[in-house]
Amino acid sequence: MVHFVGAGSGAADLITVRGARLLTEADVIIWAGSLVNPDLLDYAKAGCEIHDSAKLTLEQVIEIIQKAEAAGKTTVRLHTGDSSIYGAVREQFDELEKLGIDYDVCPGVSAFCGAAAALKAEYTLPDVSQSVIITRAAGRTPVPERESIRSFAQHRATMVLFLSTSLASDVQRELIEGGYPPETPAAIVYKATWPDQKIFRCSVGTLGKTVRNNGLTKTSLLVIGDFLGNEYERSKLYDPGFTTEFREAEK
Repeated sequence: MVHFVGAGSGAADLITVRGARLLTEADVIIWAGSLVNPDLLDYAKAGCEIHDSAKLTLEQVIEIIQKAEAAGKTTVRLHTGDSSIYGAVREQFDELEKLGIDYDVCPGVSAFCGAAAALKAEYTLPDVSQSVIITRAAGRTPVPERESIRSFAQHRATMVLFLSTSLASDVQRELIEGGYPPETPAAIVYKATWPDQKIFRCSVGTLGKTVRNNGLTKTSLLVIGDFLGNEYERSKLYDPGFTTEFREAEK
């Protein structure tokens, strides 16, 4: 059996209870060593076989899993954050299905959730933004033109950009040309929820400069939107004048 486990957003104790249990039971762990907190390997039992996927190809990962399966061993494939976002898991699923190897998925806390926690912010504020766009800038891996940052920017919704720190100046230009005013609040969250987490608050118009001045190149999220400002409407859910399924409005 192969368990794909989301490691969480950084801090070792932000892995799910299920994910931690699966790590303790694993005979083989294949982990994303370039991104996952190494403290999570403390969950591994004595004698567990550990492989760093940062040094492996897809074919090599599958080969390790095949050998583990042939020996009747349980494998945990440990991915950063939640594996459904930029996790490159679909290609692994497809290969395992071809081989008739059973697998399941244990979700994790994504870095975009960790960034909101670090910022003590709510992405979806009434009358500000009710949508969160999770995307990335086009770099060595292309992005479909219909999903360009410029096209998304016209909505002026909350936007969280992964894998885009080194392209911050290009992102800044695309955001402004797409529709965000330069004064729109922004933040760069470096290694959200890790012990060395850092937060840099700025605006869309100073995004590139902020990244350059602080020497940031990776492991950061770019967070954009008026939800970082001070203006919003109170939620209807707790409004005394609003009737819900559980409470009558006050007269």
